[in-house]
Amino acid sequence: MAENWLISWQRENITDQVLQTNRHSQKFGLVLSEQEANLIAQESRRTLQEQMRVEFGPSITPKIIYEFCNSAYLNQNNFVNSIIRLQEIFYLYKNEMQDEITDDELIRLMKEQFENLCFGDLDYLENTCLYNFAQAIRAGYNGYQNSAEPGEYAKFDEVQRWDYNLYLQALQDICWR
Repeated sequence: MAENWLISWQRENITDQVLQTNRHSQKFGLVLSEQEANLIAQESRRTLQEQMRVEFGPSITPKIIYEFCNSAYLNQNNFVNSIIRLQEIFYLYKNEMQDEITDDELIRLMKEQFENLCFGDLDYLENTCLYNFAQAIRAGYNGYQNSAEPGEYAKFDEVQRWDYNLYLQALQDICWR
């Protein structure tokens, strides 16, 4: 069966938008081939269908690439798969947060957590950080709005973090007994 002309046009449009991000991402050693950009566009379409969402206007994918391409946790080997996964996470949590958070706010939150709390772990980003934040949003939390301050997630973080100084103190206590 022939592909719907609109779907074909959207895929080509997203592919072109993704390829245009190379001008920026190449500064960080990340470049997408036309085949990789096409794969990202196909996966974007699949994710949109899966999440029952529609995009009007530019795709969100270039915004994700621009935001994440300078990450310490992305390299040429994991770039394509990471972008595909970040798209999936983005649309999942747009739904989970009932569109109460803007695209830019969600992408900024995802990047902050990815870098500073998840240390590049996409499973932790999806299943812990954004899950907890989405629960807060659904419960009526809106303190993230009009806030340029990073660290919004910390208000909902239930996981005890490792403290280097506390570790050293405990180690000294054990060694000097």
